[in-house]
Amino acid sequence: MGRHYKHSDTSDFPFSYLIENKDESILVPGINLKSIGTIRDTQKWPKRDKRKDPFLLDFINFNLLSPYTVQKMMNGKKILQAIRQASGTQADEYSYQGMKIRKNSLEQGIRLYDMAIWKFLGNSVITRLSHKPIAGMEDIHQALKKDTLIGEGKWVDLSGMLCPVSALNQLLENIGNNNIGSLEEINSILKSIHTNYYSYEWTWAHDLFTEITGKSFDSLLAADIIHIIERWQGCVLSIDRMLYEDAKKEFSLLKKTGFGIDGGEDAKERDFENVRGDFESHETVKAIKKHMEDKKKLGTSVIASIQQILIKQTDSI
Repeated sequence: MGRHYKHSDTSDFPFSYLIENKDESILVPGINLKSIGTIRDTQKWPKRDKRKDPFLLDFINFNLLSPYTVQKMMNGKKILQAIRQASGTQADEYSYQGMKIRKNSLEQGIRLYDMAIWKFLGNSVITRLSHKPIAGMEDIHQALKKDTLIGEGKWVDLSGMLCPVSALNQLLENIGNNNIGSLEEINSILKSIHTNYYSYEWTWAHDLFTEITGKSFDSLLAADIIHIIERWQGCVLSIDRMLYEDAKKEFSLLKKTGFGIDGGEDAKERDFENVRGDFESHETVKAIKKHMEDKKKLGTSVIASIQQILIKQTDSI
């Protein structure tokens, strides 16, 4: 009996793969974060949403990285670190709830979760800074303040709408106290929660930064902000390069299956390209390359703006 692969997106280890090999279950944590299949799924669901009515009844958030998914990755990373600490770094494999995790898979899982967490956090920081006029550190500190306390704590997936539990509990409490008297009012509140997603997301990301670093945004210097953006840029580009390599492997495997059956390698190559197209011109591959280029430019632009603040500070001394 051979291996059987299946996705394992448990609350403990999101974006993972579970390999059933004979009577063993082998877990590969976080591996789907570098899978081109994950990106295709992320791209296809918004494209399949053909709703045209401006007044939508279903509020769906298609973000791959969100407080909902990142809180799961934070938990998964902590569990992997605890497993490593309990069993020691010399072990070749680890056990968790009847599953085996190989040492290289455990270390890779920690790295992948860490990169994705910093990608999310950097996305949130750079979005705040990109949408505000920045002339000095006071402007940076002001831009990085919370808009609201809503967003703190646990998040849930409410049939596709990502929202803080606190906002949902407030809605339920108002319904229970008869402060809301119609379905239209409920829908209006749900719409407001959905519309304010990015404000609530920033509240959560703000707290996440303090949890990870032990620092608050209002205590950071210009050099600290540059370091955050450089780390974000490095994580984004590293993940994109892994996605690019995974896409290349997938193309290579597809070429070997069902193409050019009656000919040699040249015939197989021509047959494949006629059906699937050239690798570099493939839609998903072009999207990855454009994403890398855009994030390089964005990071460089924001860093340059903050460096000007450093120059002004130096000149004023």
